[in-house]
Amino acid sequence: MKILVTGGAGFIGTNLIKRLLSEGHIVHSIDNYDSGLKENEVEGCNYHTSDIQIISLMDKDFDIIYHLAALSRIQPSFENPLLTYDTNVTGTQMVCEFAKSIGAKVIYAGSSSRWHNPYQSPYACYKHLGEEILKMYRKVYGLNCEIARFYNVYGPNEVVDGDWAAVIGIWRRQVRDGEKITIVGDGEQRRDFTHVVDIVDGLYKIGMTDESHDDAWELGTGTNYSINEMYSMFKKKFGIDYVSIPDQPGNYRVTLRENNDTVERLEWEPKDRLQTYIDSL
Repeated sequence: MKILVTGGAGFIGTNLIKRLLSEGHIVHSIDNYDSGLKENEVEGCNYHTSDIQIISLMDKDFDIIYHLAALSRIQPSFENPLLTYDTNVTGTQMVCEFAKSIGAKVIYAGSSSRWHNPYQSPYACYKHLGEEILKMYRKVYGLNCEIARFYNVYGPNEVVDGDWAAVIGIWRRQVRDGEKITIVGDGEQRRDFTHVVDIVDGLYKIGMTDESHDDAWELGTGTNYSINEMYSMFKKKFGIDYVSIPDQPGNYRVTLRENNDTVERLEWEPKDRLQTYIDSL
């Protein structure tokens, strides 16, 4: 198959492209490199430096589009809600319109923030709107599309520097730079940490199946850890102290996979790899 990955130079996109190439597919990436990295580029993939809002200029014979391009962190969305909307909502609209015009299947990177109040942050609201755009295109235009809801993704190629780093990436940078680890709030918030290899396997299965989900395929392990529990793993590995910082707006108390549909219907088998990953750093 010929497959397009939006945001293909990013964390999840890079790992997905490696899998797609290993399965023998022809793969293209479109990325504006705001958060994607040239060093993530994989030999054998065709990379295009561009914004997804001009996706209509791409080739017209893609079979599948994995739409991963997004501004993907909660806190930066408060600082720039207009850019977040433009990328996460308008960009998604453009991808759906393009896919409709060429008859491609779309797999959209949704978010577990769907299960929380969407008005807690621009990020949560606009990811929710992205899901609604796909559902509208499916109902009104018959678009072949699926939503894959990510939980808290970590693993190789994760961002460790800058505003787009998630908690494990932030802590890795702090360890690297000899700083104390920062724990937001009381540290009792719990997260369903899901290794990127399992995310990619779920995305691949969703792309290749004829099964359709009325809502979304949930890509989480079904196990969660508190931030304090994860700090204990880092402490054991690195012997590093922590400092508490005030809670942040939009910070959810709990994330945990909401249903087992991906496991039961697609035979997806995620594993709890958190301790092993931290030990490997």
